[in-house]
Amino acid sequence: MPVPNGPITIRRWVMDEPGRPLRAIEEPSPELQPGTVLVEVAGCGVCHTDLGFYYDGVRTRGALPLALGHEVSGFVVGAGEGCEGLLGEAVVVPAVIPCGDCAACAAGLGTVCKRQFMPGNDGHGGFASHLVVPGVGLCVVPDVEDADQPLGASGVTLRTLSVLADAASTAWQAVLRADLKPGAPAVVVGCGGVGTCVVQLAAARGAKVIAVDVDAGRLAQAEASGAAATVQSGDDLRAARRAVRGLVKELGGAGFGVPVFECSGAPAGQTLAFEVLGPAGILLVVGYTGSKVPLRLSRLMALDARAVGNWGCLPEHYPALLELALDGTIDLSPLVAEYPLDDVQEVLEAVHAHKITKRPVLIPSRATTEPSA
Repeated sequence: MPVPNGPITIRRWVMDEPGRPLRAIEEPSPELQPGTVLVEVAGCGVCHTDLGFYYDGVRTRGALPLALGHEVSGFVVGAGEGCEGLLGEAVVVPAVIPCGDCAACAAGLGTVCKRQFMPGNDGHGGFASHLVVPGVGLCVVPDVEDADQPLGASGVTLRTLSVLADAASTAWQAVLRADLKPGAPAVVVGCGGVGTCVVQLAAARGAKVIAVDVDAGRLAQAEASGAAATVQSGDDLRAARRAVRGLVKELGGAGFGVPVFECSGAPAGQTLAFEVLGPAGILLVVGYTGSKVPLRLSRLMALDARAVGNWGCLPEHYPALLELALDGTIDLSPLVAEYPLDDVQEVLEAVHAHKITKRPVLIPSRATTEPSA
């Protein structure tokens, strides 16, 4: 993509305080520091985490006012010292960008790097025409000239690839950690954007996925995404538990070591996921809720089972995930619906009210570029 040669004005929708209507502002692009780049946003997904910041009062690490949005794809149109080689490249911006230099990063634990940068949390995010992010760890998407250009065998666009930044990549890291066995069952509780990505990725690695959700429409999407069986859960926790356990037996496997992915981010979903955990199983906690959930932790001891958290995804895992999206192994397009960035307030409200079921991707206007003096 050609790089603008004049000053760039950034348009952002910022949160002044939780629950207060977002406010549009315009300001000139800042001077880029060494190791940073300016990304022109092609698309920015709206995530449950954004709702947590906006509606639930979850505190951002960066000061308000702040533009939310951490699920970003776009083009590098400015580069600080050391990042000049990224100019003009199409990229997916990881939702969690480790510094790459600290002891945690050296130990392969970049997701707990204390100097990590999360767009829309540590600094301005993708509810904007542009954002400034560290250049380290960006996932380059090759041979892209336009954000709407069909890419690879799948024909996915750069805008749709924005969901790789979090929904798909968080799912991918959880799947990599699960030690899935081809032909063996795996359970996914909660089939929203992240959960459906887990279904696709786990099925692509040969697992027989049991998808669980309260919503029949989501279960239909999960089945279309490769789930071998589905369970519609409700208020009767015991009935849902019996149904899941019955399907685990029906689908075979060794009878132990079944991974359970908790992607609902809801107390009932987390309780159910813990209850269906079996001998030597692994509970992968992918969803988030601020609510406290009472659990009998001795169950882990008695079953010799494990519970593992999953924060973001290490940048080194993105290239392999990108290939899965480009070659059609996973299909992101049915999961995504595009909306103009200027409709961000209405989109947030609709997602919060469960009126939008697909992953919204906000599409900003083009940059306001002034000619050089």
